[in-house]
Order: sequence, then structure tokens, then C-alpha cells
Amino acid sequence: MGIDLNADVGESFGAYKLGHDEDLIPLITSANVACGFHAGDPGIMRATVALARQHRVAVGAHPAFPDLVGFGRREINASPREVEDAVAYQIGALAGIAAAEGVRLQHVKAHGALYNMAVRSRPLADAIARAAASIDRTLILLGLPGSELIEAGRQAGLRTAPEGFADRAYQPDGALVPRTRAGAVIDDPDTVVDRAVMMARERAVIAIDGSRVTIDVETMCVHGDTPGAAALALRIRQALANAGIQVRAIGASGTNAQGPGTTA
Repeated sequence: MGIDLNADVGESFGAYKLGHDEDLIPLITSANVACGFHAGDPGIMRATVALARQHRVAVGAHPAFPDLVGFGRREINASPREVEDAVAYQIGALAGIAAAEGVRLQHVKAHGALYNMAVRSRPLADAIARAAASIDRTLILLGLPGSELIEAGRQAGLRTAPEGFADRAYQPDGALVPRTRAGAVIDDPDTVVDRAVMMARERAVIAIDGSRVTIDVETMCVHGDTPGAAALALRIRQALANAGIQVRAIGASGTNAQGPGTTA
């Protein structure tokens, strides 16, 4: 039994530092690197890819709406073509920087509002999937289990990876509770660790109303901008190991497909 542990990283910009990538990246198996639209810039993108390569962590693109001020968490009324072009632009930019570091991208995970909108909207999901496929058909597309993102990825001929969030509250239908609602983000470390083990071992989570929801996930997210993210990731890894669950990247075996402490 295994699970991938991913995190959103490279989310600083210019002189502004966000997150603790140096501490967090060695503890994950897949890195979602910001591509400059909600955070990140060319220098930070390259440094983040280099750090991931150093720790044998798989690298993926983390495209978003063009919204630096709102950190990509505000919904934008963009057409599917605009989304497709923006996502292709971001994946292509990171793919080029990664190539300069001797790394090939493993996956694509949309960020923030773009992710949440595409979970529900098939046209937006199709746009993201088309963009990924146009750059590299070996890319793995991440999304909520049973979401439009997963279906769009499959339709586009991409491998998909259903994703869970140990630090986010769920609705009874398996959707995430919107960040605008109280209790949407779980900040108690013990609760987050317990939920992570439950997701990985039982493929289930307790929804906000107390009901048990089945979510069959292959990868689990730890948000890089969460205070104490590195310490939380370490606790999750230790708890997963104690439960007999191997932490490994979702991609095929290769130089950047395994995280620290994993085996092929």
C-alpha cells in the first residue's frame, strides 16, 4: 500500500518569501511548482526545481489564474480557450526551466480557484487537460476523485491521479468545503495526521457533518503556505510509515520519481 505526498511550493515572488521550501521539499515525494501567475518567478522556479532534483522529488506544474494579488484564489470569468492558453504557457515555461536542470515534469495540478472551478466545470477541466496533453502526453493530471478534472484527463488520454487534502474539510458529496466557510481549513495537527492516515489506509474521510465519505486517492496534499508545514509533513510521513504505508511519487520509476526514503 502506498501514497504520494505532494505540496504546493515555489510560491515566493521576487523579494517576497512565502513558505519554507528548504525544509518541506525533502519530506514530500511530488512538488507542485508555481509557474509565475499566482506566485513564483523564473529564478524561484529554477531554484525550486533544483531543490526538488537534489532531494529526488518529482516535479509538477502548478498553473493558476493570472492573479498575483489574490494568490490565485479568486474566481475569474475566463473562457476555456483563455484557460487553455494560460495553462499551456505556464506548463511550457516550467518544462523549459526543468529541462535546464535535467528534470522532466511528472504532473500537472491546477492551483486555487482554477482547480476548484475545474473540479465542477467540464469546459474548464477539458481546457486544462488539453493544455497538459499538448505539452506532454506523459503528464499526470491531478484532481478530486470523481471530479470533472479526472474525467477530462482520462478523455484527453492522460494518466490521472485522484487527490486528497488532509487539512481541508469535506462536504458529504466529497467536495471540499469552500475556504470562505468557517472550518474549511483544519489547523489542528493531530487531526490532520489522523485524517491523512485514514485517507491512505481506508480510502475515506469524515465529512463536516460527521458522515464517512469514500475517497480513493493516490496522492495527498500538504499546503506549503500553511504555518508549520514542514513539521506537519514530517509527522504525516512518520504516521504513514507506522501504519505500514509507503510514501512514493505517483510517476514511473526514474531519477525524479522517488522521494527520500522510498524504494523502487
